[in-house]
Parts: sequence; structure tokens; C-alpha cells
Amino acid sequence: MVVEDNDEDFDMLQLAFRGASIPNPLFRCADGEETLEFLGHQGRYQEEEQAPRPGLVLLDLNLPGMDGRQVLERLKADASLRSIPVIVFSTSDNPRDVQSCYQLGVSAYLLKPVDLDRFERMVRLLKEFWLDFVVLPALPVAPLRERRWQ
Repeated sequence: MVVEDNDEDFDMLQLAFRGASIPNPLFRCADGEETLEFLGHQGRYQEEEQAPRPGLVLLDLNLPGMDGRQVLERLKADASLRSIPVIVFSTSDNPRDVQSCYQLGVSAYLLKPVDLDRFERMVRLLKEFWLDFVVLPALPVAPLRERRWQ
């Protein structure tokens, strides 16, 4: 799952994912509210087929409305979602952003590369590590409870 409001960044991610032969489907949410609807099967995402549980979340920090920090805080506070690895994917190299994200439980913090070669290399390395080597938690067997985000 990718949480990204910038169309160009998302298009570049899609191309890099295809170039790295990542077979996993890529679901996109453009803001924090939509992300919580997707993960909580609310609003337009009530059907689980529309919003399957992601194995990994790539999260931009600077989103309109509810920002990425708030999304991260909500995900890590929810017992049924906190095991999903979240990787912040941001242009911000502010040490405060990095520190606060790790304190909230982010799995990794990546800076968005500005040139295409580095961007593609980062996606290949992300695939190798997170999809080829890391053992991710199993999907829950029981259906997810209804969530009411506060």
C-alpha cells in the first residue's frame, strides 16, 4: 500500500515497482483520512476485496489534512494493525521528523531520491529486503473488527 498525494511520485513508484518485477498489487491512498477508511474497511472501502490488508505500507509524511505522522500514530495504536510494517517515504530529512517517526514505531525511514537511477535502486533494494528476505506477520484469520477512528 502506498500513501502518497503527489501523482508524479506515485507514477514514479509504479514504474520502479514494475522495473523491479514486484508482483504485489499496489493500492494507493492520497491522504490520511482515505488511508484510515481503507484499513478500517469504512466509507468507500467497506468491501474487503476493495481494501485487502496490506503487507507493507509506504507512507508519505506531508499529506493534505491528516498528515503521515497522525496516520502512523493511529496505525501503531491499533492492535490489529500495528504489526503491519510502515516505511516512511518522504522528502523531509528533518531530524525531528525522523526521530518522531521512529518513536511512533515506523519500521524504516527513507528519503525520496531526486534522480531516477537512485529511485529505481532504492525500490530494488526495498524489494530485496522487505519482500524477499524479511518474514512478515501472517494475515489475521478472523475478520477485522469495525473501527471507529477518533
